[in-house]
Amino acid sequence: MVGMSTAQTSSTLPPTPTIDPVLLARLRADLASARYTADGIDEILSAPARAALERENPIPALRELGPLAERGTASATLMRLFTLGRTATRTELDRALPHVRTEGLLALGLVREVGSEKSDATSAFTATFDLRPYQATDDFGDILWWIVSDLGELATGRALEGEHVLGIGGATSTLIAITPRAKVTRALDLGTGCGIQALHAARHAEHVVATDISERALTLTEFNVALNRATLPAGHVIETRKGSMLEPVSGETFDLIVSNPPFVITPRVAGVETWTYRDGGAEGDTLVASLLSEIDDYLAPGGIAAMLANWEITEGAEWDARPRTWLENSSASALIVQRAIEDPASYASTWLRDGGVTDRDERWAPMTNAWLDDFASRNVAGIGFGHVLLTKPRDGEKRFEHYAFIETTGSGPLGPRYAEMLRARAHLAQLDDAALGELVLARADDVIERRHYTPGDEDPMVIDLVQGGGFGRTLQIDTHTAAIVGPLTGEYPLSVFLTAYASLLEAADQAEHAEAARDAIMRTTRTLVEWGFLHIVEQPKAA
Repeated sequence: MVGMSTAQTSSTLPPTPTIDPVLLARLRADLASARYTADGIDEILSAPARAALERENPIPALRELGPLAERGTASATLMRLFTLGRTATRTELDRALPHVRTEGLLALGLVREVGSEKSDATSAFTATFDLRPYQATDDFGDILWWIVSDLGELATGRALEGEHVLGIGGATSTLIAITPRAKVTRALDLGTGCGIQALHAARHAEHVVATDISERALTLTEFNVALNRATLPAGHVIETRKGSMLEPVSGETFDLIVSNPPFVITPRVAGVETWTYRDGGAEGDTLVASLLSEIDDYLAPGGIAAMLANWEITEGAEWDARPRTWLENSSASALIVQRAIEDPASYASTWLRDGGVTDRDERWAPMTNAWLDDFASRNVAGIGFGHVLLTKPRDGEKRFEHYAFIETTGSGPLGPRYAEMLRARAHLAQLDDAALGELVLARADDVIERRHYTPGDEDPMVIDLVQGGGFGRTLQIDTHTAAIVGPLTGEYPLSVFLTAYASLLEAADQAEHAEAARDAIMRTTRTLVEWGFLHIVEQPKAA
């Protein structure tokens, strides 16, 4: 939640939880002992049941968890309670969480009693918040956290409210995966929500500032930090600040900025509800435009910003027309990768369903029409979604911009790949072809070559280089470049191989092609370095 938004006025959301370090320590220990972890859930739920949950269908999971909970399996009891909106008795809770117990959960504000005039062992309790495990691995080791957020539609059976604080969804996971993770001094989590990005940043940043327009989001962030503080490096600080956009950090700079801003494009007309966690309150894509045009002033030299964004694509325009205008006056270098395009009708449907409004709801037709009218008023033919990586050039470095539409995906997180791509592009921007020829290059370990032949022909019709990691890209190259890429193993400068290849052409009576071949090789080599097919070797093996 970054920008200003008009949310629904009425709310049934519970009061925010209470931060009690003693009770939180007991809760954390109990959750671990109960095997209420991502791995533990995988042990008690079948793959089909987990897949059904991802489709918002809880029935298979409830069928499997019910008998386990009756037999006293703690993780089953906790998942039914905190994820699926079912009740648990005092006896069941005390057995599942023997140190914090039911009274501790009540004191923390994580459960409430329901449907009982007197409190005893059979009293029923329901969760007031979603509490679920989160496991991951980064450059600094394994992560086991528990994250509190507002209950989702799966638990409540209701559409989300305007001030809802979202948990870890698909966009959140994407931003985590694309963020570079170098050790830094200061980081900013802009629009922190439940605080998961701030927690990740605190693994490698000494001081993290987490901002949000929502007081509720900031309180949940503080709760999650307190619950998981024991896993963070000693001395690393997460500070929360309330405010819109960049206002809370005016005049400050950061080595890393991460943001999943409220980029969803929503019509600004009466009768169309908004959700603070995703709607910034601005017309069209202007909130993201404003953020991208200003954020360079908040980056320290060498600093990186990683963001997700939507942009409108007007009829007849290139997909990157809007992002290019946003960065016209920016001092930051930019790498913007579009990952998907939706048409207006599909976009409206996606985000209405995200808010819990289905085609059976009486609001569906008028809200869909409002969305389509809004897009039509600006001649919008499509909406792009993608990754935005910005970096502030250091003294003497040239600025660059690069735009690409890539739908493929390889293995592994993109964060390390993006960090390498930003470094490589910054380096290449300073080099002419002569200087490029002095670089020592090596093929990435995940790159293979594929050759396609017409049956009976000796020469390949097409030569492709294919990445296994990163974006899983396939780039077509010519025979000249293929001859050079093969021997690049990080031992000698590129110029050595260019000279040798020119000699081979001369020996084959093709000297007249040498200059054109060299030019083609240099152009393609830049592209291969930019996208991580080739790495720049700082300490050559032959040195």
